[in-house]
Amino acid sequence: MEFLHIAWAYKEMLLVGAATTAVISGASILLGMPLGLAFAFGLVSHNRPIRLFCAVYRSFWRGTPLLVQILLVFYLLPSIGLDLSPVTAAVLALILNTSAFQAEIFRGGLSAVPKGQVEAAQMLGIAPITIRRRIVIPQLLRLVTPAITNEFISILKNSSIISVISVTELLRTGQQIVSATYRPLEVYGLIAIIYIVMNLVIAQLGRRAEARLARGARA
Repeated sequence: MEFLHIAWAYKEMLLVGAATTAVISGASILLGMPLGLAFAFGLVSHNRPIRLFCAVYRSFWRGTPLLVQILLVFYLLPSIGLDLSPVTAAVLALILNTSAFQAEIFRGGLSAVPKGQVEAAQMLGIAPITIRRRIVIPQLLRLVTPAITNEFISILKNSSIISVISVTELLRTGQQIVSATYRPLEVYGLIAIIYIVMNLVIAQLGRRAEARLARGARA
């Protein structure tokens, strides 16, 4: 009964916290996608300096803890004159992090796109940018949809770390409720349930997107 009482008494705070988490995570994934796609093409580029730069970028953001990355963005940028709000710093750190993971996802997807189609388009004299936009990227998105869905879920869960820079997302909302109620077990149990529900919704949307892209490919 205490669990339900807390859920009802603090429903507005919990909804705002969940919405903040969803918006920050969704914005990070969507804004990180073009960056990740660009780095994926860079990773398979014939230009060695570009390929090396992209590989170093990918290694840094995939090889360091997200907490360290968030703190670096939050404290480093003001020191060079870029004073960002906690929310902006959090979104930027998540974009940089997810773009590195998405770059590897897209790179793997590029290897699965039939090379014969690209070669045929080149023989017809189609411009490289058009080949990528009309032939490669549509097939790539269909191939990597499950992996991007998993990355979205991962970012949603990892976004709880941004509470360390005072962003009032779902976890920090839970901490505030615990301070008011002194019921950590019930509150964090409720937070866990909300995260599970949000992840189930993302997984379902990912399956629908995959099915829709598959129907489009068959058509």
